[in-house]
Amino acid sequence: MKIEIPEKAKPLYEKLAKRYNLELEPLHIRGRELIICKPASIEELISEDPLKDVQSFPFWAKIWEAALILADFMASVRPQGRVLELGAGLGVAGLTAAAFGHQVVITDYDEECLDFVRLNAALNQLEKAEIVRLDWRQPKDLGRFEIIIGAEVVFSGRYFETLLDLFKRYLAPGGVIYLAHDKDRMRTLAPFLYLAEKEFEQAVSQRKLRADDETYEIIISRLIPRDQLWTTQASA
Repeated sequence: MKIEIPEKAKPLYEKLAKRYNLELEPLHIRGRELIICKPASIEELISEDPLKDVQSFPFWAKIWEAALILADFMASVRPQGRVLELGAGLGVAGLTAAAFGHQVVITDYDEECLDFVRLNAALNQLEKAEIVRLDWRQPKDLGRFEIIIGAEVVFSGRYFETLLDLFKRYLAPGGVIYLAHDKDRMRTLAPFLYLAEKEFEQAVSQRKLRADDETYEIIISRLIPRDQLWTTQASA
């Protein structure tokens, strides 16, 4: 697909093009088209045996089905307050939320991944979306958010407590969390939700996405704090 790269985005596009074969993929979400720039092939980015170094696997380089479902969901949610996206990858869900009027802060840890988000924001004229590098283990002050979202962010038991701490730090009183995961990840998601149940009321729904002659079953989890009165812990 060919598209005119905005003049101010050309330096970033050229920077990424030196490292990756780039591909522009159009996404059609509730009557709006978004253009997502991404590496053309994830296989080019991984070693012969990716299981030897799972930590360095470029999970961010793919448009995950859960991100598409979460994007569609956010397009249906009435904008109210601020939205924080965790583990954004290419930024599909957060940029869609921004396209549909939400005030969004999009975060990830990998700086090169965030370059793709910045480029995608420029391609879709969504410069008002704030894009921030966030280390879950050393979270910075971003304020509070009425909505927190994440697609495929529950991927390892070693980060369960860290993720819950982020929720408590960033969620505003009366806020809500939406997480989207492929049903195949339930072996990891279920223990996380069980742990989170102590502090969050939960509701789970299931949606289907058909792509590339396959049907994906995506779980959307809604988490609402049982106790909204967080004070020092949230602001520490």
